[in-house]
Amino acid sequence: MAYCRAMVRKAAWLSTCWPLLCLLVVATGSNGYGQVSSPSQTPALHVNPDLVEEQNVGIRMRDGVELEADLLLPSRTGEWPAILVRTPYNRRSVAARAYAYFVSHGYAVVLQDVRGRFGSGGSFGPITQEGPDASDTINWIANQHWSNGRVGMSGGSYLGIVQWWAAVQKNSHLVTIFPIVSGDDEYLDRYYSPGGALKLGHRLLWLSENLTPRGIERPAFDSYIRHVPLLTADVAATTLSLDVWRGALGHPSYDKYWNKFSIRRQLNKVKIPVSSIGGWFDNYAESDLDAFVQLRARGIPVETWIGPWAHSFVTRFATVDFGPGSRPRTRALQLAWFDRFLKTDSAKVSQNSAALHLFVMGPNVWRDEHEWPLARTRFTSFYLRSRGRANSVHGDGELRNRAAPNSPPDHFLYDPQHPVPTNGGAICCDPRVLPPGPLNQTSIEERKDLLVYTSAILKQQIEVTGPVAATLYIATSANDTDVTVKLVDVYPDGKPLLVTDGIQRLRYRMSLDKPVFVKRDTPYQIRVDAGVTSWVFERGHRIRIEVSSSNFPRFDRNLNSSLPNADEMRMTVATQTVLHDRRYPSAVILPVIPPVRSLASPSHSHFRMHASGSGGR
Repeated sequence: MAYCRAMVRKAAWLSTCWPLLCLLVVATGSNGYGQVSSPSQTPALHVNPDLVEEQNVGIRMRDGVELEADLLLPSRTGEWPAILVRTPYNRRSVAARAYAYFVSHGYAVVLQDVRGRFGSGGSFGPITQEGPDASDTINWIANQHWSNGRVGMSGGSYLGIVQWWAAVQKNSHLVTIFPIVSGDDEYLDRYYSPGGALKLGHRLLWLSENLTPRGIERPAFDSYIRHVPLLTADVAATTLSLDVWRGALGHPSYDKYWNKFSIRRQLNKVKIPVSSIGGWFDNYAESDLDAFVQLRARGIPVETWIGPWAHSFVTRFATVDFGPGSRPRTRALQLAWFDRFLKTDSAKVSQNSAALHLFVMGPNVWRDEHEWPLARTRFTSFYLRSRGRANSVHGDGELRNRAAPNSPPDHFLYDPQHPVPTNGGAICCDPRVLPPGPLNQTSIEERKDLLVYTSAILKQQIEVTGPVAATLYIATSANDTDVTVKLVDVYPDGKPLLVTDGIQRLRYRMSLDKPVFVKRDTPYQIRVDAGVTSWVFERGHRIRIEVSSSNFPRFDRNLNSSLPNADEMRMTVATQTVLHDRRYPSAVILPVIPPVRSLASPSHSHFRMHASGSGGR
């Protein structure tokens, strides 16, 4: 869950809501949901003679503001490595206090409310303040009599973001970090897609659930999600005008405004070992992998796990059970990592050792890799074709391994007042409102504003592991519109499950830096980033591509105007054309992995690596 830059008074409370509980579960690796407790209601720890607790410790920042923390220390006299957990969600919560687990393993644990939250002073402002605040806190820890001067950090989502901001401060006492589902870029993670569309549902829902003033009934999701103009949707969602919302919508291009909020632009400053965990159905998976790639290329010790999870690891999908081997044991991974780097001086990792651990969905096994994308990837094109009537699952769209010499184009009408509804995918953060995952697309595929292209029945399985993309040739009656692409696995019984998807705003087809509008009714080559995955299409299944112009409310509706989408109120219907022939070879490009004798990797001590006994999918 992303942070909010709106200024919140010290005494303000975050709403006790499902997304916060998701975050707390992610942060602890718990299998249940905790409650956000008040500072006066500290959950009792199990009686533990080996633990000493000191509460309400004020730690002074460089500007004089005091941030409050609780210390959990081994009762034995000594100097200990420390694990710092910084949270905006209350250091006294059940989930935060679960970090006491590490005390019995020889660590001091420091639980701190970030600036402007719960017991801490100051204002909850821009994410950039988390770097200096973390560094000041780490220096304070290193100077305590119980500290050996070596500090690690842990936590998920916002608790992961603050770790990256600490790491770029280059504090010599910060030895390692362990961020979970955090991403590395504000523009691409918490606000806009790689194709420039606003992550509307994610953003407005989070703002509403967390920043609606206490005592005011939170507006219903349906009451604000269709609000226009988008610029004032923050008031509809929270009753407040929020600087964070207005700033983001005022900068829909990836311009200089975003540079100061981007860890990706500063990753060269990270010099310490990093272990991270992400999920195939989490909003931040692409960025988690991006950070892995950059650190690995520079020889920084890094290890990344990507599993079949949503933003909250306890979310279960109605359509698929990936088996007991998919269940994360986060604490065990964290402990092994911290023991390795906080209790020894070893920071060298051979580049020949496996550093990337991927869960392959279908056979439901973990596999060790060394790079991303995989070096053995064969990027394979599957070409769209039809007789001009690919509309809906009842149309004549096909996927073939060669472009058709003569294949008439397909057409559909995109009406922003009647967008294609979101149904699954890599979504954050409240599954009650926007369920994530590989959901059934049957009802969606009945729509005439959706083009459906399906392969023949597979005679052998095909593994798709890596970034998925599509190159489409599009013409539109508008000066700007969107193109969406979904990769779908069609089971032998006809059930279509979403694997991954993406969206491209045409004004950003050339670059996110600056919009360039299209000429009406003129074909353009459009590349759509359709996400990342590791999925096996089994023998007897079919590969399907769905093409449309909306995925709402996961992404905002393009109103088919040349005005900024945030300011536009008029909705224009656009006629969309998808061309696919020898001159315009529209295709989806899949990262196909050549078959090997066995997908299963050797057993790991922290995950059960065998295939699911229940048959998985």
